[in-house]
Amino acid sequence: MDKEIFEVTVTKDSITKHRVKLSSNIYKQFSDSKISEIELIKRSFEFLLERESNQSILREFNLETIEAYFPEYSVSIKNYCN
Repeated sequence: MDKEIFEVTVTKDSITKHRVKLSSNIYKQFSDSKISEIELIKRSFEFLLERESNQSILREFNLETIEAYFPEYSVSIKNYCN
């Protein structure tokens, strides 16, 4: 949508739309710029969908919010990027 806000459509159980904010600082913190921003968001949604339905995912959130609900997110995503 713009430089920091991405719209994600998930078509798993039903169709849901989500707006995700990804600042450049958070992008670098989680990915060390080893994957694209789109790939980071895609992998983050895969991570979420392994744990909850798409209807349970917040409709609008900052990417780092995932870690508040799932503390293992940071380690998981960093492992993915390496």
